[in-house]
Amino acid sequence: MSTSNSVLGAWNRYRSIPIVYRIGASFALGSIVGLIVGDPATALQPLGDLFVRLLSMIVVPIVIFTLLMGIRGLTPSKLGKIGGEVVGLYLLTSAAAVFFGLAVANLIAPGTRLTLEDGDPETQSPPPLEEVFLGIVPENPIGAMANTEILPTIFFVIVFGLALAMVAETTDSERVAAGVETIFDIAEAGAEAMFKIVWGVMEYGVIGVFALMAAVFAAAGVDAVTTFAVLIATLLLAVALHILVVHLGAIILVLVGQSPAGFLAGAKEALVTALSIRSSSGTLPVTMANADDNFHIDESVYGFSLPLGATINMDGTALYQGVAAIFAANLAGASLTIGEQVTVVAIAVLASIGAAGVPGAGLIMLTLVLTQLGLPLSVVAFVAGVDPILDRLRTMTNISGDLAVTTLVAKWNGAVDFERGSWVGDHSGAPGGVPGDD
Repeated sequence: MSTSNSVLGAWNRYRSIPIVYRIGASFALGSIVGLIVGDPATALQPLGDLFVRLLSMIVVPIVIFTLLMGIRGLTPSKLGKIGGEVVGLYLLTSAAAVFFGLAVANLIAPGTRLTLEDGDPETQSPPPLEEVFLGIVPENPIGAMANTEILPTIFFVIVFGLALAMVAETTDSERVAAGVETIFDIAEAGAEAMFKIVWGVMEYGVIGVFALMAAVFAAAGVDAVTTFAVLIATLLLAVALHILVVHLGAIILVLVGQSPAGFLAGAKEALVTALSIRSSSGTLPVTMANADDNFHIDESVYGFSLPLGATINMDGTALYQGVAAIFAANLAGASLTIGEQVTVVAIAVLASIGAAGVPGAGLIMLTLVLTQLGLPLSVVAFVAGVDPILDRLRTMTNISGDLAVTTLVAKWNGAVDFERGSWVGDHSGAPGGVPGDD
């Protein structure tokens, strides 16, 4: 009995460590084992391949259930003037973020010094650009889902979800309205079930990442260390450029007409919190407090835009997809055509509607992108170990985008006071608190 209690206690202590740190530790240990043991460590590859298969298994269900959950709140009555402005700007900034990620990654070319063992992508002639856009619309939605065609699946689920939301608002039939709610309820239940499955997959990921890293470092040696350093540097540069050019330059300085320094001073608590806890939703109370106390934005705007932003605005994650797609292609010894890079933009922007609610959203979205491009899913496990570092940069970018867009929409609607707060250098409010405390 004491042995059983000891095992249970050890398991509980192990489980009390956040999964990202356990994966990070397995990444480091696997890398060390691969470097020390050498070729024999490649025998662990099947354990890593199982992790990749599990990731592939959850792709389509995650897309369907989480997108329907995200769309449930975007009913036509809520998408009025302010709602339309907020959603439109979020989509535009996310698209710009992917372009920055792609541009910087094309310039620096992370991953060129290393080749994955299973890195040969499916080779085929690249389709013309017009076929890329036509391919977004599936001829057979069920067939697209069965064949794991991500972009057509995302398109159909968004169209279907918005149609359901419109039916719910316009129908006079209580039975039809109840049916729509039942579909959304099923989607929500399905998403919750998928979250449990994702949790299980990530738990196994501790083993899978260890095995993959041991096999990769056994084959590649110390060159892999440089590869990760270049990946982190690429993302850091892309994030800095996006925040500087889009959030601070185009939005705050040009469109809002205010000082970028004042914006950064007012948003610093939220940005630091995002770097610390790596969660847009967890940072939301601080973000809302900064909007209220430091920026003096009306709650009628930030009360809608910031919670929505925590759900659908993923500038940092979208930017990362651009960097990671080039990184994966380089690891596979391939190059992405212009049409394929446009596809990355489309997937990242469309998937941002629902993927923010998924644990490990960046890795899940990366799975979608790599699947669509025919690149090896082992790249997901390959970067999982350094994801805690990458995720901090992504989350900070998300929060910066949420506050920048909220400020611009507030200005357009006369819902912000630029004569007080951080705009004039006054920080006597209560930043970092929770709205409603006063």
